[in-house]
Amino acid sequence: MTTISEAVTYVKGHGTQNDFVVLTDPAVDLDLTVDFVAAVCDRQRGVGADGMLRVARAVALVRAGVIDELPADVEPDDWFMDYRNADGSIAEMCGNGVRVFAHYLRASGLVDSDEFTVGSRAGARPVVVHSFDELHADVSVQMGPVTMGADATVRIGDDLYPGVAVDVGNPHLACVVPDMSVDDLGAVDFSTGVLLPDDMFPHGANVELLTAPDGGADHLHATMRVFERGVGETRSCGTGLVAAAAAALRSLDRDAGEMVIDVPGGRASITLANGRATLRGPSALVADGRLRAGWYRVD
Repeated sequence: MTTISEAVTYVKGHGTQNDFVVLTDPAVDLDLTVDFVAAVCDRQRGVGADGMLRVARAVALVRAGVIDELPADVEPDDWFMDYRNADGSIAEMCGNGVRVFAHYLRASGLVDSDEFTVGSRAGARPVVVHSFDELHADVSVQMGPVTMGADATVRIGDDLYPGVAVDVGNPHLACVVPDMSVDDLGAVDFSTGVLLPDDMFPHGANVELLTAPDGGADHLHATMRVFERGVGETRSCGTGLVAAAAAALRSLDRDAGEMVIDVPGGRASITLANGRATLRGPSALVADGRLRAGWYRVD
């Protein structure tokens, strides 16, 4: 594998301001160590991002030992989103990341169709690129099964928030807070710490706080903030949007429907039907760059 002291090119993108460094590495030549990913994603030391997306062929990742085997329904030649959190840890899925990943594949010419499959550790994720150019895109992602779990409570500072565990390929605790206004939601201080029950979430989870859904049955809306495992608070989280929508519908005694959710970074729509979800929202590719040779060294 290429040593991380050599020059590496990248693209910077975001989905509703959940931002990523995208590295094209089809043959899996790069050794993405935990420390290297964390350094690149650091907003003072490196480029700065909520996570890193390696663009690679699924079969190449298996051959390199990055993944043990092809996940469900992923074909060997599928482009695979090798996703890393900002702290360098590996995560199963990232809904905003898939949209940016799909946008990058289409805009760079790596795929020539508006409908294709992106591989992930959570399995195959079919996407539709409704429109795109070099800067912007509108992308839908089939996010796969949504599994509702047990009720649990998260502590944020001195406050307790009841919620429901939701699995969207990665773990979440989504908390619909009755009578919470948008201003109240904005005043929650995530910097005081997020404490989850270890017995339910031994490896941590993303935490969503959202206002109770409003609007008519066909025009549901809520506002959300999210604290991502391995990252901290981000301006958006794709899987978190899905988990939040599932929890919001559950609070209305519904298991299907469509809703719009606002996050600090923008707006996305989520459709749930038959235990599966589709996420639609924007993507932006904002910059091309090069990490200079010698910038990162291992002592």
